[in-house]
Amino acid sequence: MGLLMQVAADLQVSIAAAGLLISGYALGVFVGAPLLTAATRRMPRKAVLVALMIIFTLGNLACALAPSYTVLMIARVVTSLAHGTFFGVGAVVATGLVAEDRKASAISIMFTGLTVATLLGVPAGAWLGLHHGWRATFWAVTAIGVVATVVIATLVPKDRGDAAPMAFGDELKAVARPQVLLGLLMTVLGFGGMFTVYTYIQPLLTQVAGFAEAAVSPILLVFGVGMIVGNLLGGKFADRRLLPALLGTLSALALVMGLMTFVLHSQWAMVLFVGLLGATAFATVSPLQLWVLQKASGAQSLASSLNIGAFNLGNAFGAWLGGVVIMHGPGLEALPWVAALVPLSALMVALWAIALERRGHPPVLIEQTHSA
Repeated sequence: MGLLMQVAADLQVSIAAAGLLISGYALGVFVGAPLLTAATRRMPRKAVLVALMIIFTLGNLACALAPSYTVLMIARVVTSLAHGTFFGVGAVVATGLVAEDRKASAISIMFTGLTVATLLGVPAGAWLGLHHGWRATFWAVTAIGVVATVVIATLVPKDRGDAAPMAFGDELKAVARPQVLLGLLMTVLGFGGMFTVYTYIQPLLTQVAGFAEAAVSPILLVFGVGMIVGNLLGGKFADRRLLPALLGTLSALALVMGLMTFVLHSQWAMVLFVGLLGATAFATVSPLQLWVLQKASGAQSLASSLNIGAFNLGNAFGAWLGGVVIMHGPGLEALPWVAALVPLSALMVALWAIALERRGHPPVLIEQTHSA
């Protein structure tokens, strides 16, 4: 997100077209998650993580060398295919290492890696792009990918002799349950709203709030701090009471983006709301992931990977929606209030799912809530 303007200028495309590079990556995650999860379901999970990180590293190398917009888009999509399964399998590995009442916290700790990476990587990538060109950022990610592959191969625990996976047809039936599908829809809509704003945070800060380009990287650090705080709090809330955590975090996300509409021209308030956006968006991660894992008993790797794909489908939808608002709608300044409507719809889906749960399976709901 911090490189959109540099990529657009270098490859001679519009900012909205550069935003589609984010959508293309996200759609690749959504498609790759079920396909690679199915293809690797009988492999040891540690071997899967190493193989996927190698794909990710080679894909970023191709991005760094891409001579044109089309080649860059293809490289981004190839890179993205590994993403959903990587985080999906990672979440299952994390929850398998802790007691039942610590599963949401285990997910949040694993995703703290993602939030710390964003805290450091997004502003660092924006700084590299500003001073050394956007390709330098992809070279840096390629180098980090090599290190990450070695770290995973060395430090991730080996599989502990898990039971044989259920038949793939039964896994598909498990993830086709209404509660799982509604959970995936919540994820798409929750993160779709966040990315409607965050994809275009650079032009919002520079063209609307009046910040210099050099200020974007430090402000993105504030977003990253918010992500870490929100992610850890979301895990703690979900461990205590999953349903209030789910409803509360989605409500808070919609409220923050709605209020951001009124502070776009206040620089100090925009810095504050960028941090709040990161906190409320990533507070939803653990409740959403734990909901899907609970409702897809027996098919957790596939369900977890699909939910990571849903996060990224929300990414693609948000980037697309933001581009439509900018190019064909009310414009850049309307992004926050339009975005707020999306997690509001996720909240409606969550209320619907809870109502269905109480009508159909009240004893399970009570048991799972206490367990969480």
